[in-house]
Amino acid sequence: MYRFIDLFCGIGGFRVSLEKQGMKCVFSSDSDKNVQEAYYRNFGDKPEGDITEIPEKTIPAHDILCAGFPCQSFSISGNRGGVQDDRGRLFYEIVRIAQYHQPQILLLENVKNILSISGGAVVETIKDKLDEIGYHLDLHVLNASHFGIPQARERVYFVCIRKNVKELKYKPPKKTLIKKYLSDILEEKVSDSLYINRNDIVITKENVEHDLKPIRIGIINKGGQGERIYSPYGHAITLSAYGGGAGAKTGLYLVEDKIRRLSIQECKKLMGFSPNHYVSNGIQGYKQLGNAVMPPMITSVYGSIKITT
Repeated sequence: MYRFIDLFCGIGGFRVSLEKQGMKCVFSSDSDKNVQEAYYRNFGDKPEGDITEIPEKTIPAHDILCAGFPCQSFSISGNRGGVQDDRGRLFYEIVRIAQYHQPQILLLENVKNILSISGGAVVETIKDKLDEIGYHLDLHVLNASHFGIPQARERVYFVCIRKNVKELKYKPPKKTLIKKYLSDILEEKVSDSLYINRNDIVITKENVEHDLKPIRIGIINKGGQGERIYSPYGHAITLSAYGGGAGAKTGLYLVEDKIRRLSIQECKKLMGFSPNHYVSNGIQGYKQLGNAVMPPMITSVYGSIKITT
C-alpha cells in the first residue's frame, strides 16, 4: 500500500482522491485552525500545525508527497510576491521534506499565474530546486471544464518523479470534454440570502446555447469583479477564496429568472467533493472550497502515472 503525506492539506482534496485509490495518509499539516477542525471532521485525525516548525525526521516515511502549497503570493488576487513572499517561501518546506524522505512522487498544485510571475523566474526556481534534490518535473495547466466538471478552474499540476525510479512514467491526462453544465448540479431550493435584488441588473444576452465555459449574459452596477452574471447553461467561473462584490466567492447566475450566488452544496459539487464533506459554516466554508484542491483532477493526474516494465 502506498503511503502519502498531505501538506497544506486544506479540506483534504488530495486525501479524498488517493484514499479512494487504496492509499494511506500517514501525515497531514495545515496552520489554519478552521481547516484543522474541518479536516478532523472529515477524516478523524487533526492535521499538525505550522510546517516550518515540524522537523522532517518526525514526519513518517512516505511514497508520495502531496501539496497544494499556498497560492496567495502567486495568484492574481494576491500580492504576487512569488517565492520571496513568506507564503511563497513555503515551497522550500516541500523541498526540505522531500530531500530528507525522497518519496517516489511529488504531486503539487498551484494557480496558473505562478507560471508568469517575475517573467517565469518563480517557476524556473521551482524547477531548479526540484532538480537539485533528484526529481524530474512535468508541469502543465489543466482546466476542470475539460474533465467533466462544470467549473472553469485552471490550475498548474506539478508531477515530480524521483530520477532513479525508472519504472514510473507520466503523460498528462487527456481531456474528456464531457457535456456537463452548471444547470446539471444546481439545487432546486436554496437560501433566500443567496438572491440579489437590485435595480441595476442588466441582462445583455438571452437564448444562449450550452457551452463548456462560463457564458456571460449580464452585469450589475459597472460589471466589475463579482458583478458579472452568467448563464447556468455554461460553466461556473472559478470559485475563489478571496473574490469580492455581490457575487463574492462564487459569481452570479441567472437561475429561473432570478440572480443569485451559489450555495455551499453547489460549490462542493463544483469542486468534486461529496455532499457530506464537511466545511466550516458561512464565509469560512466558501473560503475553504475556493482554496481546495479538486479530488477528480488529482485522480486524473495520478491516474496518468504509469508503471513500465
